[in-house]
Amino acid sequence: MARDLAPEVERLLQFRDPNIRKKAALCSIRIIKKVPDLAENFINPAASLLREKHHGVLITGVQLCTDLCKVSSEALEYFREKCTEGLVKTLKDMANSPYAPEYDIAGITDPFLHIRLLKLLRILGQGDADASDCMNDILAQVATKIESNKNAGNAILYECVGTIMSIEDNGGLRVLAINILGRFLSNRDNNIRYVALNMLMKAITVDAQAVQRHRATILECVKDSDASIRKKALDLVYLLVNESNVKPLTKELIESLEASDQEFKGVLTAKICSLVEKFSPEKIWYIDQMLKVLSEAGNFVKDEVWHALIVVISNASDLHGYSVRALYRAFQTSTEQETLVRVAVWCIGEYGDMLVNNVGMLDIEEPITVTESDAVDALEVSIKRLNSDLTTKAMALIALLKLSSRFPSCSERIKDIILQNKRSFVLELQQRSIEFNCILQKHQNIRSALVERMPVLDEATFSGRRAGSLPTSVSTSTGTARNLPNGIAKPAAAPVADLLDLSSDDAPAPSSSGGDFLQDLLGVDLSPASAP
Repeated sequence: MARDLAPEVERLLQFRDPNIRKKAALCSIRIIKKVPDLAENFINPAASLLREKHHGVLITGVQLCTDLCKVSSEALEYFREKCTEGLVKTLKDMANSPYAPEYDIAGITDPFLHIRLLKLLRILGQGDADASDCMNDILAQVATKIESNKNAGNAILYECVGTIMSIEDNGGLRVLAINILGRFLSNRDNNIRYVALNMLMKAITVDAQAVQRHRATILECVKDSDASIRKKALDLVYLLVNESNVKPLTKELIESLEASDQEFKGVLTAKICSLVEKFSPEKIWYIDQMLKVLSEAGNFVKDEVWHALIVVISNASDLHGYSVRALYRAFQTSTEQETLVRVAVWCIGEYGDMLVNNVGMLDIEEPITVTESDAVDALEVSIKRLNSDLTTKAMALIALLKLSSRFPSCSERIKDIILQNKRSFVLELQQRSIEFNCILQKHQNIRSALVERMPVLDEATFSGRRAGSLPTSVSTSTGTARNLPNGIAKPAAAPVADLLDLSSDDAPAPSSSGGDFLQDLLGVDLSPASAP
């Protein structure tokens, strides 16, 4: 039917009555959408509509030309060559026109036509430097002249910014456009702020430096009460971060984390951890920021994040003492954060003697006095916490076994704590308690060798296992890794069991499915134990 009616509709585009021409233009839009092959028949009639004085006909003519450009490259080239200057003149006349009550909305002459013209100019200017140069002046005029205190003005400015960001490069215009978006961010209307954030995310790929100037305003949006604005602002901040500004931006995001609600904490925590891992300039800063995140939102941190933190600490031999002291301090105030407790327990088990003896004190640290009994207290608390899970308790038992050799004065107390779990309803904990007690009582001659400090964790092996490319019994120096501070590699994702090495010596090597890193770390099997 569209093919049959197309000639008649094309004829009516030249009809004397403007209302008929307007309706014919609307019909033409429907026809070319249904049958794009007919687009070339409407190019010349559509171009003639752009010279109309009647706004109703003109706005439908502009829309018809816009749709023709979308379906026909021939139409696009024709309008770009023949009509760009005329469209610029029409927009200029609109911007400078005196008050016309029949078209006036909030002091602006026909904002709907303004917007349609800007959308068509955007299409014509994309990929064409000459057309872009032709429209630069009028775009600058619209951007500076239109007031932003009314919705009509904001709508025109938004389309103007979209056009400026889409046409060929003009640095000054783009800075002007991004400044307009910056003003939008201060608007009370949430819709305006949201579309500004959305447009800035596109603009950052074009002129990141200009967007950086509005960083403070964007960060304020991360703290907004509206969930949609918070999430969009966070996505934008994530794109803004680089090596030069990672420290101040991370500080701001962590402050936002402290004040954010529970629903938003998970998203914000993931973004912060990703940024810290990607752009961290040094290990000590990486460790500090991760401890802040673990202390504030540790329950939202994924396993691969705290696994990677342990890998970094293991490889930072000069920061072992600093790390265990920092974790001990954090543990005293944030025992409800499960992942923080796990990392603290692991570090106390490995470097508990450094904690007690203040080994490797840095100038930036405050003095701390921790006795052997205090260190054991921390591990006992982690076992007896009501919300401690199997992994945390298993890590604490192994840490206690390690400290039994390094803290002779607490060996009896450690044995008592371990024995308390021999009647545990959790078979894994019951089995480990009995086995560790046997080591403490009957195998004193080999205990020191069994509980020696772990060798440095191999990042490449860890990476390979996380990627699923290596069996757990094979060590390799190659593997896909993500960069962490000072060359430490952070691989893709590893299940919890892999961090503790909770498997017994007799157990067959598991497949490279999931829990290898934890098993490497602690020598305990987290799989269900067979009945004794």
